[in-house]
Amino acid sequence: MTFTIAFPNIDPIIFAVGPFAVRWYALAFIAGLLIGWKYIAWFVSQPPHAMDRKNVDDFLVWITLGVVLGGRLGYVGFYNAEFYLSNPLAILQVWQGGMSFHGGLIGVIVAVILFCRQRQLNYWAVGDTVACAVPIGLFFGRIANFINGELFGRVTDVPWAMVFPHGGSLPRHPSQLYEAMLEGLVLFIILYLLSKNERLRLKSGFLSGVFMIGYAAARGFVELFRQPDAHIGFLFGNFTMGQLLSVPLVLLGLYLIFRPQKTA
Repeated sequence: MTFTIAFPNIDPIIFAVGPFAVRWYALAFIAGLLIGWKYIAWFVSQPPHAMDRKNVDDFLVWITLGVVLGGRLGYVGFYNAEFYLSNPLAILQVWQGGMSFHGGLIGVIVAVILFCRQRQLNYWAVGDTVACAVPIGLFFGRIANFINGELFGRVTDVPWAMVFPHGGSLPRHPSQLYEAMLEGLVLFIILYLLSKNERLRLKSGFLSGVFMIGYAAARGFVELFRQPDAHIGFLFGNFTMGQLLSVPLVLLGLYLIFRPQKTA
């Protein structure tokens, strides 16, 4: 007999007034942005002082657009391009779900570059600051995935397995919680501890590189337990799309960590 933990069947909708509904996923998105924004405001009070408080406040709008547009377009292009090419209007239906972290990351990078160019800020300093805050959003996002009962894991007999409402009758890994812990909490702590070292904090691109490698390692590991998207499945062998998209992050992260630093 396989022991399972009961899935806490929480309604994805917190409350609704007529056609207007407030969902846990939206609340998690807002919480991640606001807490991340406050963390960035604290982070820039330390050298290299990437930007002042006014720029931090203005940057919230840019980063929100980068996450939403990049995340949505990334999902469209990386995970379901054929469907959206046939149904282009469905791209706008974000309430139906479908966001990609890798696409969101590209959107954030573009937002950082454009914002820094307009405000004449240092790309690397701002990028490192943002990288240290991203795990906050990842943590809340994965918790929301768990509440929604989506992106669940593969069938298993581990004692903490759960039967998800949309995952059939067999118990599965709660892989959303694995990701929340590794991509969110653990990666946040690692970056926080490294940022306390002033020499590393002042090394342009170092913290961004650690984030990219840390995320890729966490995502690649959890993909061993996460059920691949039904319309994609395994790419080859047991290799998944999430793992494939993480390979460039490792390469870019290594470059950022070991690239030569300019000297004055």
